[in-house]
Amino acid sequence: MYLDIGRLSKKGGRQVNEDAIDYWISSSFSCYVLSDGLGGHYGGDIASQLVISSIRERFLQQPKCSTEMIGLLLNIADDAIVREQQKNSSLKNMRATAVLLIIDANNQIATWGHIGDSRLYCFRKGKIISQTRDHSISQNMVEAGFLKPMELRTSPTRNQLYAALGNGDTSEVEILPEEFSIRYGDVFLMCSDGLWEYVEEHEMESMLNSASTALAWLKAMERQVLIKGISTSQDNYSAIAIWCKDSDDDRTLMPGKWNRHG
Repeated sequence: MYLDIGRLSKKGGRQVNEDAIDYWISSSFSCYVLSDGLGGHYGGDIASQLVISSIRERFLQQPKCSTEMIGLLLNIADDAIVREQQKNSSLKNMRATAVLLIIDANNQIATWGHIGDSRLYCFRKGKIISQTRDHSISQNMVEAGFLKPMELRTSPTRNQLYAALGNGDTSEVEILPEEFSIRYGDVFLMCSDGLWEYVEEHEMESMLNSASTALAWLKAMERQVLIKGISTSQDNYSAIAIWCKDSDDDRTLMPGKWNRHG
């Protein structure tokens, strides 16, 4: 299996980019992580970078694609933030979301987990077949019937989270219960709320079906983010796109030895 990977991370209308993304690839395993430092909490950019660095360090020690590894890595990231809070009292309130994906290309399986409102979407035949659930007040209101799904993106409580890394409690982390079997043509999108707030799911699908590469797809969504967000104090926006392709497709990238893409 070959992987076509696109990535972007921009500060939008903010002074600092509190989002952080990275991925690492080997001959079999690839690991992708996206984190959004919570706005209004001093040190959000530090928290998101700690998520990246702590996950990278542990995963590269013993790469594995399993639900247990997802849980371990997110716990390690939470611990890293808490330790930094304890060392520096000015950072005691910093928090971060996280979404984490691991792919085993040889065995064609994937697994993922998340906390907060950074999302992972899985597309098959151009349609969304799986989507993570936000740990937000607005999401709970939708599920309780007090808010319509279409109102979630504009709800005043859409950015009020009840779970994030840095609380010293990862009980709200959601992990796929079992490994996911990948098919050629499957696509994964990991993104912060600064992107998905401006690009609805049907638009993601439409742009995907019109794009020739993972990066071209991200650029199409970014154009919409910039158009719709121009009248707001636009948040940071970040995304990673992974297209799982057949080796016959010459636009694909074959994983090589361990590389860091920073």
